[in-house]
Amino acid sequence: MSQAKAAYSRILVKLSGEALMGDGDYGIDPVVIKRIAGELHEIVQMGVQLAVVIGGGNIFRGAGLARAGMDRVAADHMGMLATVMNALAMQDALESLGMHARVMSAIRINEVCEDYIRRRAVRHLEKGRVTVFAAGTGNPFFTTDTAAALRAIEINADVLLKATKVNGVFSDDPLRNPQARRYAHLTFDKVLADRLNVMDATAIVMCRDNRLPLREDVGTAVTVD
Repeated sequence: MSQAKAAYSRILVKLSGEALMGDGDYGIDPVVIKRIAGELHEIVQMGVQLAVVIGGGNIFRGAGLARAGMDRVAADHMGMLATVMNALAMQDALESLGMHARVMSAIRINEVCEDYIRRRAVRHLEKGRVTVFAAGTGNPFFTTDTAAALRAIEINADVLLKATKVNGVFSDDPLRNPQARRYAHLTFDKVLADRLNVMDATAIVMCRDNRLPLREDVGTAVTVD
């Protein structure tokens, strides 16, 4: 059977930390992360250079801790460390499938992973290694969505793919509003004008200004006119 031809040569996939929980309320489900690693493996087998950004909401969510009264900077630093934990778990799952993977952190934790250096990241990708970017942008007040957009732009990715719990982008939360309308296609300006919860506004603006296509799941594209 011939191998399917990929539409893109280099992509960045943004995963939520919650996706790793499975049916649990906290942490990482080994079965789920192994399944996700298998799906990423299939992408690499198509000859695609693959980068990944994972959130930390399954362990700590900085914004939520701040709303509960914690200092925002401290809370965001805890959230960054949570993303490092998820990235290391993903690296292990990928390597268990025989893949080569590297974790690169925006904050210095040399004992467990590499520092993020753009040129080194691109070199890893060129060598066929899955590169997992951890610790967000390394700065508080920025989400992992923004980190994903930033890293995708820096490595010259062809597209940013955002995995979601629902099949596409809707006018409202389809889990709470069955009448929510699903969009087949959007522009970045409409996402911003209608305040659609695709990604945070900073990430959307970065994608728009750098003409980086954003796709949510397989059926919905958010592109610039």
